[in-house]
Amino acid sequence: MPIKAIIIDDERLARNELKKLLEQHPDINIIDEAGNVDEAIEKIDLSRPDLIFLDIQMPGKTGFDLLAEIEKSPRVIFTTAYDEFALKAFEVNALDYLLKPIDPKRLADAIQKLQIEIALEQASLLGVSRGPLTEVDQVFVKDGERCWFVKLADIRLFESVGNYAKVYFSTNKPLILKSLNALEERLDDRVFFRANRKHIINLHWIEKIEPYFNGGLLVELKGGEKIEISRRQTVKFKEMMSF
Repeated sequence: MPIKAIIIDDERLARNELKKLLEQHPDINIIDEAGNVDEAIEKIDLSRPDLIFLDIQMPGKTGFDLLAEIEKSPRVIFTTAYDEFALKAFEVNALDYLLKPIDPKRLADAIQKLQIEIALEQASLLGVSRGPLTEVDQVFVKDGERCWFVKLADIRLFESVGNYAKVYFSTNKPLILKSLNALEERLDDRVFFRANRKHIINLHWIEKIEPYFNGGLLVELKGGEKIEISRRQTVKFKEMMSF
């Protein structure tokens, strides 16, 4: 879903430059712009944006004055030529603080932060939501300082590691504090199959299947991992995969 945004800056040139940079981010839909605080308050009340790009130093009232006057603040990314307001910006829970001229990489990082924050509020592997997560859903995965925004279709394997689960996608294998049983409850069982006590596999990532000892099966995933399907689960697997 597009993120509705308003650009608030008294300099037309600065607004135009930011709009041009945001063309690289189709998720951000610029629905309006304003050149001063009073105009911005009217437009925020009218259109209820998800996000505002907010200059600080403007004639009459500052960006901080605006935040003090509106009842419910959208998410805020400050855009300013001055770095001395950074601490105060984070005191009002700003998502990010971008110095002009805005660096495209810093803007991209700020938007990724925004997407992660939204993902955390919505259905994610780290939270509770209604109904199973399907392969088209995107989830937020965090491991220490690193974090990813991943489509479930790209996750080929979950592996139990004590109280954690290792998540296999691309070349990454981060750990999340989630049991395999809890994951199994959340995932669509038409796509994600409990192969054994330690693994849940994405059926769409299976490359090869061969018989294994004790009546089980061995599947090889497109990522190269070889996973045993237990004898008990093999019966269920064959039922699922046949007409």
